[in-house]
Amino acid sequence: MSAERNVAVLVDCENAQSAVLDQAMQHASTLGRVVLRRGYGNAASLTNKWQEALIRHGFAPCLQFQYVGGKNTADIALALDALEMLLDGRANQFVIVTSDSDFVGLCRKLQERGGGVHVFGEQKTPAALRHACDRFHEAASVVVQVVEPPRVAAVVMDDKVVAPVRRRPRFVVEAVRLLADSASDGRVDLGALGNHLRQVRPGFSHTANGYKSLRTMLDAYDLLCVHQSDQGHCRVGLASTAILPAV
Repeated sequence: MSAERNVAVLVDCENAQSAVLDQAMQHASTLGRVVLRRGYGNAASLTNKWQEALIRHGFAPCLQFQYVGGKNTADIALALDALEMLLDGRANQFVIVTSDSDFVGLCRKLQERGGGVHVFGEQKTPAALRHACDRFHEAASVVVQVVEPPRVAAVVMDDKVVAPVRRRPRFVVEAVRLLADSASDGRVDLGALGNHLRQVRPGFSHTANGYKSLRTMLDAYDLLCVHQSDQGHCRVGLASTAILPAV
């Protein structure tokens, strides 16, 4: 098997909330190169609850029909694909989004074959599944937060006053917290942060949020602090007053 850390993100769409996917993808990007993204479920779960989230993150939907009522065809398909991915060398790190204890056996088999297993689940996740993986992540409650844009001078165009809109999305702060957590100085390189944001949020750009550069955008955050060396090298960390919920 290749020494490269290839990551598969597999979602049990019948036993998870679509809002969890953003958090799972943020974490998956820190484990290695995300090479496989699949969501498993029946027609109702894939088209009603999960369609927007799966499309936004570039997932392949794996539609499963129930041949007999009450059978977990989606769970079986996910488990078979995961084992096949590990055995043929396509992936060696797995992020499984589910709260279903039926996946305890899958976690153990993947670990026995040398795979790393991270599970994203809800508070209801049974202890058996929490302890069967390398690390369990209890998904934080997703709260829509409105951030007031900083005050800036208005621009006059054709005798009309147009106020520029500048946004400070919360996921930027969460990305800094996630990446800086493993660094000895609690900071992340500005370039590495930019690459991470573009990977987990393909549509992200500082221009779309109203800024000339990523550096000026980060300077607008009260919860972030940009440190610049004498050579001009920039690293970003949380401000000392920043207190964030665990993701």
